Amino acid sequence: MSWSALVKIIEKLRSPEGCPWDREQTHHSLKRFLLEESYELFEAIDEENPEEIKDELGDVLLQVLLHAQIATEHGAFNINDVIENLSDKLVRRHPHVFAHVQADTPDQVVVNWDAIKRTEQVGATRTSILDGVPKQFPALMRAEKVQKKAAKVGFDWDETSEVIVKVHEELAELEEALSEGDRQGLEEELGDLLFAIVNLARFVKVDPEFALQRATTKFTDRFHLVEAEAKEANLQLQEMNLDELNLLWDRAKDQLRKNPQS
Repeated sequence: MSWSALVKIIEKLRSPEGCPWDREQTHHSLKRFLLEESYELFEAIDEENPEEIKDELGDVLLQVLLHAQIATEHGAFNINDVIENLSDKLVRRHPHVFAHVQADTPDQVVVNWDAIKRTEQVGATRTSILDGVPKQFPALMRAEKVQKKAAKVGFDWDETSEVIVKVHEELAELEEALSEGDRQGLEEELGDLLFAIVNLARFVKVDPEFALQRATTKFTDRFHLVEAEAKEANLQLQEMNLDELNLLWDRAKDQLRKNPQS
């Protein structure tokens, strides 16, 4: 199957003789599907499953092709324009590969990349260093991107220890709002605490979005074992007290430590 044949398949699906579902899609209606397919690709990568990765990459590519076909029908651009634009951008932003700029480390590459992006944005409508971070990003990802942009102009902590102090400070303010029964203040302080935690994640070079995903997965795995133990003992979780539940929880933790792949 050639690339041109694949493009023709997408064109056929969007044609009057094609698929009713594909024909009614728009850039806006497809947004959620692109997001879903991306997360399914993340899961396949985390599971290190080559067949699933291959399949999910195809699903992501389908979204790209559908968007390009819709644009073609409206006379905006086509898939070849997308490819040409990407090719030009890759060459332009990698002068250490395609020209004679020196960049021996990943950090130097990032510095060059950002400098080139700034020249590309001359005349753009951005008025703030923080512009360009989509509001639609997941909250943790958006917070991290905003912090990184501010850090590029020196608005940042110097040491990780300073960030940890800030985390403790925000936690104390959250506890104070909680003790006062201040609902509005509670939401604000919780947000400040989460923002500080993202700062800490950035300083220790941990992706907060993926870290929380892994923590949620770990909790889910342990809770499944708790449910299994309760079922085996003919117990109902909702009828057990917290001490009994914690006992099953500790057993689940021990089992996962001994058999991390189970």
